[in-house]
Amino acid sequence: MAENRQQRRNKLTVAALLLCGWCRAASAEPPVAPPTSLDADVERLAEKIDELISRRWRAEQVTPARPVDDASFIRRVSLDIAGKIPAVADLHLFLEDTQAGKRQRLVDSLLESPAYITHFSNVWRAVMLPEAETELEVRILVPNFEAWLRRQASANTGFDAVVREILTVSVDPRLAANPLQPQTEVTPVGFYQAKQLKPENLAAGTARMFLGVRIECAQCHDHPFDDWKREQFWGYAAFFAGLERDPNGAGALDAIKELFGGKTVTIPGTEKKVVPTYLDGQAPQLKFRDSPRSILANWVVSEQNAYFARATVNRVWGQFFGIGIVSPVDDFTAANPPSHPELLDELAEQFVTHNYDFKFLIRAITSSKTYQLSSQETHKSQSDPRLFARMSIKGLTAEQLFDSISQATGFHEPTTNRNQFALMNNSPREEFVQLFMNSNDAVVERQTTILQALSMMNGQFVVDATGLEKSATLTAIAEFPLMTTAERVEALYLAALSREPRPDELDRLVAYVDAGGPAKYPKQALSDVFWALLNCSEFLFNR
Repeated sequence: MAENRQQRRNKLTVAALLLCGWCRAASAEPPVAPPTSLDADVERLAEKIDELISRRWRAEQVTPARPVDDASFIRRVSLDIAGKIPAVADLHLFLEDTQAGKRQRLVDSLLESPAYITHFSNVWRAVMLPEAETELEVRILVPNFEAWLRRQASANTGFDAVVREILTVSVDPRLAANPLQPQTEVTPVGFYQAKQLKPENLAAGTARMFLGVRIECAQCHDHPFDDWKREQFWGYAAFFAGLERDPNGAGALDAIKELFGGKTVTIPGTEKKVVPTYLDGQAPQLKFRDSPRSILANWVVSEQNAYFARATVNRVWGQFFGIGIVSPVDDFTAANPPSHPELLDELAEQFVTHNYDFKFLIRAITSSKTYQLSSQETHKSQSDPRLFARMSIKGLTAEQLFDSISQATGFHEPTTNRNQFALMNNSPREEFVQLFMNSNDAVVERQTTILQALSMMNGQFVVDATGLEKSATLTAIAEFPLMTTAERVEALYLAALSREPRPDELDRLVAYVDAGGPAKYPKQALSDVFWALLNCSEFLFNR
């Protein structure tokens, strides 16, 4: 029986991948040999995560969900790290691996893949340039900024160095004038152009992204729900007061320059001037040639800064669990305390100790038993997502959804010259991402709009991706001569949902395909099944 099952899996793998191009991709990029055991520090932090989480469970008499099965784990971690569902061949290799530590080896392999670089560049670009969702001029800055982010991810640069470079990047006009022109060096200068060089915009953006506080609420008046005062906001904004725009330019691509030394800012509507001041209330003594942004960077990434590491690990935790230890992830206030303060402090301390290494943090989180819990609620005590007694169901980002459809269907986007200035129709991917873009920070609260649902059901991309003429995966499965109807249905499930169909699903769909569906044509009925799988909620969410 075991031999027959292996033979069936071999047929499913060959059929699903024969025409989808995976073999070409695999030969072009040989897999990296991952480590065979967990780093001791990663293992210790994973155990500490579980200890602190379970301590809260015991205090509140919580019964955690059961551990997730292998098929669900590879799908979950592939979406979280690589930004797309796993390829069928990788799924088979993982499920058939019987050696201990295979989940850790999978994570290590994903972290060394090009998909990790692309996905986390998308994630941080969305955090740092949210204006790109609505502003054409900012969208023009995205390719250069993403190229810079990919370079940081490729080198596994510590996040402290990443933030330092953003805060201190040169605003030399030769680099800032036109990011569309080929350059010898990509830079994050687009961050400043996206914020229109305004001290208040830069203050609000950097505080939320790097310090986890929404200090912009104090821009016009003292913060209504926290201790931030208006004077504190403008004192922090004063670090960016030396940036100026070339008066001969127009728009986001203008050349910019910086004046050094301490610059004061007049609080709007008053005559009060404030000097550059950290959020902890200290005001550095700036000399004539000092760069205020460099002085600020030193404070932001300092190990003594209580905000930076905690805000960063909280954002990463929220990315993997769907909800932060502080939620929203950028709203650290006295009225919004962390659900697990000791855990937040431990993660921040270890993040600093390991040189602000995202890969270390991700390996520890994904190695924890807490991350590896099922999303299925089996006890009423699991209903509060802030107890992390089960995995929250997370809505896919637009990029994750497009890349997962492409993975499932064998779609390969043609390489063409991109029109940077077009809001739509540059390519299938850009058109799809624009339509499905969702600015909601809480991934557990993402909802599909009516227009998005209609696009998934009737849009040209999905229709082509699930059609007999253009879907590489569907064509391979429909045309492979040695497969039964049950094996064809099973192959579609593996490609789309990363699991085998349940017996009741298999029986129902085999009968449907054998009857030919409404068209009385079995191959078209297979297309119907594939379309239904890509439109079901199980595909649209990370569980």
